[in-house]
Amino acid sequence: MKREQTNEARRKFLRKTAAYTGAGLLASALPTQAHAYVGGAGEISVALVGCGGRGTGAAAQAIQADPAVRLVAMADVFDDQLQNSFKGLSIKLADSGQIKVSPETMFVGFDAYKKAIDMADVVILTTPPGFRPVHFEYAVNQGKHVFMEKPLATDVVGIKRILAAGKLAKQKKLNVVVGLQRHYQKNYLKAHEMVQKGKIGDIVSGQVYWNSPGVWVRKRQYQQTELEYQMRNWYYFNWICGDHILEQHIHNIDVANWFIGSTPLSAQGMGGRETRKGRDHGHIFDHHFVEFTYPEGQIISSQCRHQRGCMNRVEEVFQGTKGHLRINSENFASINSNNGKSIYQHVDQADVNPYQQEHNLLFTAIKSGTYQFDDVPNGANSTMTAILGRMATYSGQVLTWDQAMASDLKLVPDLNSFNDAAPVVPNAEGHYPVPVPGVTKFI
Repeated sequence: MKREQTNEARRKFLRKTAAYTGAGLLASALPTQAHAYVGGAGEISVALVGCGGRGTGAAAQAIQADPAVRLVAMADVFDDQLQNSFKGLSIKLADSGQIKVSPETMFVGFDAYKKAIDMADVVILTTPPGFRPVHFEYAVNQGKHVFMEKPLATDVVGIKRILAAGKLAKQKKLNVVVGLQRHYQKNYLKAHEMVQKGKIGDIVSGQVYWNSPGVWVRKRQYQQTELEYQMRNWYYFNWICGDHILEQHIHNIDVANWFIGSTPLSAQGMGGRETRKGRDHGHIFDHHFVEFTYPEGQIISSQCRHQRGCMNRVEEVFQGTKGHLRINSENFASINSNNGKSIYQHVDQADVNPYQQEHNLLFTAIKSGTYQFDDVPNGANSTMTAILGRMATYSGQVLTWDQAMASDLKLVPDLNSFNDAAPVVPNAEGHYPVPVPGVTKFI
């Protein structure tokens, strides 16, 4: 695809998604930078919302990004998870003097995020993704800079909420970084630069992969309510996780969007459950295969699989009119011409950990008082692309981007306690309703 065509495709998408951002959020906008740290001397207060493994890691990286950072508040719906996170951080960073959390600033419950966010200049949002839209919206309304993990939502209604809050964050000049860390990784940045310079010509096709054995399972415990069980075992429930095509494979799908320079026009694919179908596996698929068609005719084949004993592969491959690229998160990148000549091999062994680099750059911008990071459009694009792929595999239909964005798909209810009704319930045998291609409908 020609460079000017790529840029025009991107501009069309941004114009199109702008139509979905609501005016209601803007009406309640605070003055620009009303509460956020705006640069200069002094401490930068941080709140952690979502105290699982990823949240604990992100908080540690924020603390290590700058000596001015102070972790002042933590929030989670589970007290044991919060306590474990606090203990882990306190041990790992005992000598830093940057952990200023006290029992009075450790908040538990469904509204705990508000109390933590209110105390800080910067918030880290690392709960399961179903809750990301409401947490991000609140943080932006309160005028906070944000680091938030991918994906940004699990449904279309959530995407629209993210876009509206992102528009307001931009107006307020709030720095927002999204945890699609390949955008902060040297081999990806260098390879993207070379693709932009035409080293492989115009991209015509590609393959993106996240094939692995899968992740943890948390079994139902005695006296748990149905909602608490689903939130503990969140990876296997579509409303809170979005399925593994969204929760993990988003990284590879994001790279396809980034390197092509646009989002797909349509998707079609197939998927199902073959090996992972026990009672504690909820109702998500264990494999997806999607063909995404992009504005200039490029076809990206997307594979993700959670099946043990199979080929593992997590990387991206692109074919161009002049050459081809293979790249992955293990600091590998290789570009070769179509006649076999080596054009580029990434060999930099001193690459900064991209998870750390996200925070290094974010806090440098915040400390300097500059507005540098608006990752919301990219994060929303990639999240929506993965949702489109999931809708295609669940339904077995060809779905367009416009059809998906026009839908009112809403998976996440308003929740206030573990006694609330869960969004899905098991049958008498303990199994949950699984999407059936050819039967399940979205449009």
